[in-house]
Amino acid sequence: MTSEEEKKLWEEYTRSGIGRDELVIKYLPLIKYVVSRMAVTPPQGLDYEDLLSFGVFGLLDAVDKFDPSKGFVFQTYAIPRIRGAILDELRKCDWYSRSAREKVQKLNRAMEKILRDKGEIKDEWIMAEMGIGEEEYYEIQDLAGRGYITSLDDTTPLDDGDVSVEATLADDREGISERLDEEAERQELAEALAELPERERTMLSLYYYEGLNLKEIGRVLGVTESRVSQIHGKALSMLRAIMKEKMNL
Repeated sequence: MTSEEEKKLWEEYTRSGIGRDELVIKYLPLIKYVVSRMAVTPPQGLDYEDLLSFGVFGLLDAVDKFDPSKGFVFQTYAIPRIRGAILDELRKCDWYSRSAREKVQKLNRAMEKILRDKGEIKDEWIMAEMGIGEEEYYEIQDLAGRGYITSLDDTTPLDDGDVSVEATLADDREGISERLDEEAERQELAEALAELPERERTMLSLYYYEGLNLKEIGRVLGVTESRVSQIHGKALSMLRAIMKEKMNL
């Protein structure tokens, strides 16, 4: 389907409601794209195909609510909704327990304290602050990697909440102050990324900007897929701590 044909299909669907099935079929590959980039293992009783089926609900919702007249790109509009639908179903399965969340929060607090006190973050300092050994430390990193599922190209982590892609897309109603605020946030994120250790920075770049999955990144870094998940969790926890410190300056 050419871009012109796609445009006509959206115009017809917006005007008369005809062509919904054709639009859904066209954008079905988006679901595989989203699932391939989610650092999550399906809980017992579910598999990859279940994740794809969950994503269909998000795609249907996106098609129904998308307004082409606002100038947004459908793919950008749909991806967070597909991911959100998958996460909603996974939460119903209690895949990420309260105890897991508490451990990740403890890791985040430890990183924030060490960054404030010492100006940098090292594994041995984190383990000492948390009072845990290396094995448990890596287990919590893995939990963090699987808990931070939303992509950096979908949200920008800030101290007072996340900024979604939809919220940062410019339209005719956006004023100069909003654009300046957005640029400042992007600059802060870029500076925070630059402060990460090289391995963590490389991991985030390969995952979020190059589109590689965990297994592919493992081959690049010469480590197991499980270790990549741990690096992913550590990198995002460090990024969160750095961003929070910057916001408090």
